[in-house]
Amino acid sequence: MLAQLRSYSLYGIDAEPVAVEVDISPAALPKTTLVGLAEAATRESTHRIERALVNSGYQRPIDRIVIALSPADLPKDAPGLDLPIALGTLAASGQFLSERFEQYAAVGELGLDGSLRPIRGVLSMALAARQQGLRGILVPAETAREAAVVSQIEAIPVGSLAEAVGFYTGELNIDPHPFRWEDAVASDEGYTVDFADVKGQEFAKRAVTVSAAGAHHLLMIGPPGTGKTLLASRIGTILPPLSAEESLQTTRIWSALGKLRDGRSLVLQRPFRTPHHTISEAGLVGGGSVPRPGEISQAHNGVLFLDELPEFNRKTLEVLRQPLEEGRVTISRAIGTREFPARFMMVAAMNPTPSGYHAEDGAGRRADNAAAVERYLSKISGPLLDRIDIHLEVPQVPFRELSNKKPGTNSATMRAQVLAARERQRDRFDADPETRGKAMLNGRMSARQIRRHCELDADAEQLLKAAMEEMGLSARAHDRILRVGRTIADLDAAERIGPGHLSEAINYRALDRKFW
Repeated sequence: MLAQLRSYSLYGIDAEPVAVEVDISPAALPKTTLVGLAEAATRESTHRIERALVNSGYQRPIDRIVIALSPADLPKDAPGLDLPIALGTLAASGQFLSERFEQYAAVGELGLDGSLRPIRGVLSMALAARQQGLRGILVPAETAREAAVVSQIEAIPVGSLAEAVGFYTGELNIDPHPFRWEDAVASDEGYTVDFADVKGQEFAKRAVTVSAAGAHHLLMIGPPGTGKTLLASRIGTILPPLSAEESLQTTRIWSALGKLRDGRSLVLQRPFRTPHHTISEAGLVGGGSVPRPGEISQAHNGVLFLDELPEFNRKTLEVLRQPLEEGRVTISRAIGTREFPARFMMVAAMNPTPSGYHAEDGAGRRADNAAAVERYLSKISGPLLDRIDIHLEVPQVPFRELSNKKPGTNSATMRAQVLAARERQRDRFDADPETRGKAMLNGRMSARQIRRHCELDADAEQLLKAAMEEMGLSARAHDRILRVGRTIADLDAAERIGPGHLSEAINYRALDRKFW
């Protein structure tokens, strides 16, 4: 007999439809053949499935079994195909019949006892099932909460092979896993940190507010212990909450990597990723024979924090150029090309010299020699610096500020400013037919949009011209200054960019000419 089921195989963060066909015919000796470009994990599953059938109380067919996975040219390295192969084997051997194979897909890894184990990428598989117009999808009970997020599709939680057979035959009614967005949001624990924890550094907090308001990339330079890491780790507390669409986009990536927290169906807080400086290019942007997302995609809709920036390999940093400009990364392999989203806000921190200090500071520290400082700073290229909108010097905090009992600016105050500025940006870009409904932000404006939304009066024009000539800034830096100036004007609720707004934006570009 021949049985056909629907299933999915994860490729990157996308779930590709897979038709599982099982044919059983008489033979002198039992033999199982698996065809369809199955990788090692899938080929080995036949032995696991055979024992799961027997240990679940079913009969193992003693005839010739041919299992075909199509499309045949798609590599399939997915333990999630265990369940449909087992169900197809039982149906093809006549041990049960079902009319639900065309309505419900099935995914899941089997244990030797017939129990179902969680797999990666269930959310993407549920999205693919909805796109195919299916009624529902059978998934391991532990990951059903992920699939339930997808509307218009039933996420059927099953704990074993026997339960899956019972559902397909109609002998066992299993209710779809429930999901309500309001309940998921209510379960969010919120942030445990606040900008009020950072003593002093009010100027730095202002720059962070500007950065968050327009989604501008930020570089902080200062000696050790000045609070650069504290400032970066609290940026999420002032960013707007993830929208439903942003949460779904981010959750897809984390689900495909198997990194969703236990008991969570969605990523509800903006990601904050802090890769170590020893990370490889593939680890940062993604890679592998079958492409998988890297750290920058895991930071999608959130913050990527690169601490000790010059300690990163220069070649590794250079691969950030495309994602910083385009908000995505493209990885090509012989088997195909995959594009991963990577729309993040980059925050970097570094010391001004290898030792961390400019010169003798009164504590017996000596300055680094000029050659050592030049080698240290040369690890960061000019094109990469040009792509960072705000360059901020974070100085040592005086004792009087550390001992001051008066609280500094807190996250609630900064967040209110950020939300108000983003509301103005949303209104402005929604009024533009080219950007209507695209959730545009100042830090992502194209050259054409800059010309349209960043008009300068005569005084501001003259100020920018003088700064360009004196500082020797590039054309890209010119556009960055206008983007930041537009955000500062939005924070002041100003319709036009004034000389004061532009002056502050220019000040955020001064350090790349001071150190480089």
